Amino acid sequence: MLNAKGFFHQFVALAGPYWNSENKRFIRNRTLTLIVLTVMQIGMAVVINAWSAALFDALEQHSMAGLVEQIGLLVIIFGAGIAITSTHMTVKRSLQIGWRSWLTERVSGLWMDNGRQYQVIFMPGEHDNPDGRIAEDVRIVTEEAVQLLHSLFYSLLLLISFTQILWRLSGTVVLGGMEIQGHLVWIALIYAVGASILGWWVGRPLVKATDARQTVEANFRFGLVKARENSMAIALVHGEANERQRFGSLFQTVKDAFDRQSLAWRNIMMFTSGYSVLSMAFPILVSAPRYVLGSISLGALMQSAQAFQHMASALSWPIDNMAAFANWRASADRVLGLVSALDNLEQEMECPDPHRICLSKSQVSVLSIHDLCLHKRDGELIASGINIEIRPAERVWVNGNAATGAKLFKAIVGLWPWGSGRIELPDDEPLFLMPPRPYLPSGTLWSAICYPHGVEQFSTIGVKEVLKKVGLEELQKQLDETENWDAALTREQQQRLGAARLLLNRPKWIMLQEAFDSLDPKGETEMLSLIRDELPEAAMLTITNQPTADAFHQRRIVLP
Repeated sequence: MLNAKGFFHQFVALAGPYWNSENKRFIRNRTLTLIVLTVMQIGMAVVINAWSAALFDALEQHSMAGLVEQIGLLVIIFGAGIAITSTHMTVKRSLQIGWRSWLTERVSGLWMDNGRQYQVIFMPGEHDNPDGRIAEDVRIVTEEAVQLLHSLFYSLLLLISFTQILWRLSGTVVLGGMEIQGHLVWIALIYAVGASILGWWVGRPLVKATDARQTVEANFRFGLVKARENSMAIALVHGEANERQRFGSLFQTVKDAFDRQSLAWRNIMMFTSGYSVLSMAFPILVSAPRYVLGSISLGALMQSAQAFQHMASALSWPIDNMAAFANWRASADRVLGLVSALDNLEQEMECPDPHRICLSKSQVSVLSIHDLCLHKRDGELIASGINIEIRPAERVWVNGNAATGAKLFKAIVGLWPWGSGRIELPDDEPLFLMPPRPYLPSGTLWSAICYPHGVEQFSTIGVKEVLKKVGLEELQKQLDETENWDAALTREQQQRLGAARLLLNRPKWIMLQEAFDSLDPKGETEMLSLIRDELPEAAMLTITNQPTADAFHQRRIVLP
C-alpha cells in the first residue's frame, strides 16, 4: 500500500482531470451548486439552533403566543429544509454518476487497448480481477469520494459557524479566581480531538482488513464466473466435486478476511457506541450548572447543548467516517494498482529495449521474421533463431511445439513483446488470427458472428450463406436470438462459427491457431479446403496436429 502522500498524489493525477474534462463547464457548475447548497444546509442548522432556543424560552415562560409563533416558523423551516435537502441529493448523485462514468471510461480505456488487457496478466503487482476493479471499485472510489469530501466541507462549515455561537453562549466563568472565556469551546475541542485521536488509532486496522476482504471477495466471484463459463466442460468430465472443493477453499479465504474485518469493526463499534451515548448527555451536563445557578435560560441551555453537539460532531469527522474512508482507500488502492500496472506496461513497451521484439510495417506485401527469439516474461528462452518469409497466397504449416507456435502467433500480432528480433508486417491489410476458441460476446447470434464489426457491415443473405458453407445451416433461424453463445454452442459449433467470421471478413493474411482442433479429421479437412477455395489469394499460417493438413500447405516450419 502506498504512503499517504504518494497515494493522494496518484489518485488526484488519475481522477482529478474530471473537472477539466470535455464537459468541464457543466461539471464545475454542478460542483459550485453543491457547495452553495451545502452552505445553505449549514444556514438551516444555524436557523434551527436559534429556533430551538426561542421555543424553549417560550415554554419556560408559558407563552402561548410565543409557542404559536415558533410553530409557524417551523412550517417555513420544514419546507425550506425539504427543498434544500432534496435538491442537494439530486445534484450530489449527478456528480457521483458523472465522475464514475468518466473514470470508468478512462480506466477501461487504459485496460482494453492494443492488447494491454492480455499483456498486463504477465506484469508483476497487485492488479488481479480487473473487471471487479473497474465495475465495483471505481464505483466506490467516486461515490465515497464525493460523500467524504462533502461531509468534510460540511463539518468545516459547521465547526466555523457553531464555534462562534458556542463562544458567545459560553460567556465568562470564574475558576480558581481566573476568568475563562468560551469555556464550552475549549471543552468541546479537548473532548472531540481526544476522541478523534483515540478513534483513529482504534480504526486503523480496518483499512487493511477491508482491502484484504475486497481482494478475496473478487477472487471468489471470479472463480464462480469461470465455473459458469465452463459449465459444460465441467459436466463432461464430472468435475463438480472438484469445483465444490475449490469453491470451499476460495470461500474459506472470504470467511477468514470477514472475521478479520469483523474484529476491526467490533473495536470501532465498541468505541463509537460509547462515544455516541456520551455525546448525548455530555453537552447538557457541561452547561447544566449555569442553568441551575440561574445564569442562563432554558433556551440558552438547549442552544448551548446543541451548539456543543454540532461542534463536537464537526470535530469528530475522522471518527464518523473511519469505516467509509477505509472502504474508499481500499478501493482506491485497487484501482491505482491496476492503473499502475498498465502504466508500467505502457512504459515497458515504449522504451527501446534489446530484449523486446521489434514490430514494424514492411514496404511490400510480405510477412518477414528475422532472428526472432521468444522469451518468457522472466527472460527464460522459449525458442531462438526463427527466420520466416511468407508471401501472398502462400500457405505454411507451423509444426512442432504448439505452445511455441502460439507464442509466435502472439508475437506477430503484437501481444507477446518479450524476446528479441524483428517482425515486418505486410503493408496492405491487418492479420486475422483465429484462436482455438473464438470470442462470442453476449447478444444476438448475428452480432456474435459479425464481431468485432457491427451487424450493418454484412447482409442477412451473406451471413446465412457462410453459415451454410461452414456446416451451421441449422443456426440460420437463430440469427436474431439473444443467448450466452459460449454456453449455448458446442466447441465444434463455435469453431465453425469462427470460420464463418473469417469468410465474412475475407482477410489476405490468416493465422489458424488450432482453430479446428475439436473437429474430426474429415471436418478439419473440409474447413481447410473451404478456406483455400474461398480465399485463394490469402496467405495462411496454420498450427494443427492433423497430418492431413500437409496437403493444404506448400511448406512446413518445425518449431522446437
